[in-house]
Amino acid sequence: MARILAISSHVAYGPVGNTAAVPALQARGHEVLAVPTIILANHAGIAKPVGFRTTPADLATILDRIASLTSVDAVLTGYFAAVEQVIETARVIAALRRANANLYVLVDPVIGDDASLYVPEPIATSIRDRLLPLATCLTPNRFELEWLTGRPAGTIANAIVAARSLGIAEVVATSIPAGEAQLATLIVTAETHGEQLRARVPHVPSGTGDFLAGCYLAERLERSPVAALARAQQVLDRAISLSEGSTVLDVARALHGL
Repeated sequence: MARILAISSHVAYGPVGNTAAVPALQARGHEVLAVPTIILANHAGIAKPVGFRTTPADLATILDRIASLTSVDAVLTGYFAAVEQVIETARVIAALRRANANLYVLVDPVIGDDASLYVPEPIATSIRDRLLPLATCLTPNRFELEWLTGRPAGTIANAIVAARSLGIAEVVATSIPAGEAQLATLIVTAETHGEQLRARVPHVPSGTGDFLAGCYLAERLERSPVAALARAQQVLDRAISLSEGSTVLDVARALHGL
């Protein structure tokens, strides 16, 4: 069992952010210290979100207190609502790494999809400049990989080149085109890569990227990158199948019995 600090959004209805990633981590027996960057009633795919942001000062206070109370084995970051939140998170991760050289840091760069950013560009830039240098693993979708690298990722071969250009130990790249009816999820390291293929599915609920990040980290702390992605993809595929026709990702049933 690992102790994991998870910093992302908290959404009450319709699991995305921490409400998608944290259950995946807990299902594998890990202890999770979840800190919200924003608290919302629902995700945007259901209705216009309502809620409130955690101020950067409050986020810094919470993270500093956690760091003073306990050690962690891994950190997962996801959605950020302000540049200053990214700055404070990077500061704390750097301090945690000084205390633990083996700290595993998974950065899920939640910045955009479908060919556009959905966060203000200064937030995306701050994630790129401040969090990527601290990452052990990055989990971008195709658009995010292209935006972060300035390279094309429309094929498996191009996505591998783009992922390796980042200089990060592990990159899990999602939604990579793999033929007319398939998408690939790739795990790319300096030495090797692995791929998981699945059929394109229309109208997939929000939260699949967050859920996969949680599933991958849960598995990666116990096994190799390629094996971790294979197991994580199986759980994600189950969640997508169970959620057909819904705007809500069925995390609970997908994780049942694991």
